[in-house]
Amino acid sequence: MNGNNINETCCFTGHRIIQSGDMTAVRRNLSRVISALFDEGYRRFITGGALGFDTEAALAVLKARENAPEISLTVAVPCREQDKLWSDEQKELYHQILDEADEVVYVSEEYNPGCMHKRNRFMVDSSAAVVAYINQPKGGTAYTVCYAMDEGRRIINIMDI
Repeated sequence: MNGNNINETCCFTGHRIIQSGDMTAVRRNLSRVISALFDEGYRRFITGGALGFDTEAALAVLKARENAPEISLTVAVPCREQDKLWSDEQKELYHQILDEADEVVYVSEEYNPGCMHKRNRFMVDSSAAVVAYINQPKGGTAYTVCYAMDEGRRIINIMDI
């Protein structure tokens, strides 16, 4: 792996529910932005391991890694039993992503009220750029984007590409 150079690291943040009309653009734009960031020298990509945008981002990074083995995927998980209430199909894809990731970081062993924010701050603190899928001004994604802005990170809105 390339080490954990912040200047070569990008993380993703986005909603669990991707609006049906956005899915095609999200997938296309993820591929484009990962390729562009790779060309700029980014090698490590961090996703949050949640359903929705995190899953799409992880799949896009794994796809990009097929043609650029220097790319690494880190999955930052808020707690070990994150998938406890997920469907069997969701759990299967999640564990496939974890198995294919270069690194899995559990920011908390057990669920607690702050573990999601702790995961989000870990991702931003580890990254120079943040790719976001955001369409509402509240919730965890909005919090993460605001935190990234406050920390001076480059923000790329996936829907503005």
